[in-house]
Amino acid sequence: MNPSNDKRLKLGLVGLNFGSWIIENEITQGPGSEFVELAAVCDINTEKSASWARKLGVKGYASLTKLLDDPEIEVVGLFTGPVNRAELIDQIISSGRDVITTKPFERSAEKAARVLDKAARSGRIVQLNSPSPQMPADLAQIHDWIHQCHLGRPIAYRASTWCSYREKPDNSWYDDPGQCPVAPIFRLGIYLINDVSWFFDRVVDVKVLQSRIFTQRPTADNAQLSILYANGAIGNIFASFCINDRQFYRCTLEINFENGTIYRNMGPLQEAATKDSTLLEISTSLNGEQIIKQQALPSAGAGYQWDVFYRSVKGEIIPGLVTSDQIVSGIRTIELMREQA
Repeated sequence: MNPSNDKRLKLGLVGLNFGSWIIENEITQGPGSEFVELAAVCDINTEKSASWARKLGVKGYASLTKLLDDPEIEVVGLFTGPVNRAELIDQIISSGRDVITTKPFERSAEKAARVLDKAARSGRIVQLNSPSPQMPADLAQIHDWIHQCHLGRPIAYRASTWCSYREKPDNSWYDDPGQCPVAPIFRLGIYLINDVSWFFDRVVDVKVLQSRIFTQRPTADNAQLSILYANGAIGNIFASFCINDRQFYRCTLEINFENGTIYRNMGPLQEAATKDSTLLEISTSLNGEQIIKQQALPSAGAGYQWDVFYRSVKGEIIPGLVTSDQIVSGIRTIELMREQA
């Protein structure tokens, strides 16, 4: 479904730190441009809000309350930090608007569960990029291979993602170990926590290692999370801001099953390829013979499924959407990690 320009959803965007990236890469000329029209921006920094409003030729607001008083706004893009995210979503859905937001969804599993339940009961849409509303193409292929190749029970996984930052303190939530626990995992590794939640569930224990090598923030820049599941499966997630190999944000994944192993984005690729595609491989056996398959898929990008958001807001019933329990499960993992840290 690709609506004409006059039928796009009029969106008010809240939070112009990360939200400025969303505007430039997702809304004004990115994949969201077909489905939403930016009608207003909002930030508690009045100077920033006014500047972006002038630049884009839209309305500017200094408070969420003021933005929600605008009858033109149909949906809200919430791109503030995760602190008090549930309360802000509650305010938005109580005004009769639907919400698209970002990871990490919340710091409190209890608050997340409560607001998602309220949204479901009131018929409001709340979607985010990780876990995305629908299983992305690469995870859907993994799901298909699990069943087609009779891989059996999941046994273990190793997942990693990294980049090269040299950040300095700026008094944001990134500097607070309470608001940003085990920072590389909370900021980047959350994608991997949410990816594996499609295949592994019921976390019973976690262990954390973290360090600070380059970054001048008081939070970690190098971290590892080990996870034990109720069925005996073990997972390991590594995330770092310290690695400059031009293989950034690849979210590598190696999943072991009883009868085979699936690999995602393992090994080096040319830099352009790391941005544009996802490579899946599987090694299994049939009647004692090894079987190896490969599948290249387009990259899911930042994971915002604007088409699914549009169709959901318009009332289409879409099968196979991520459940509230799955979203909350990832947050519970983060809560356990914060306790360990």
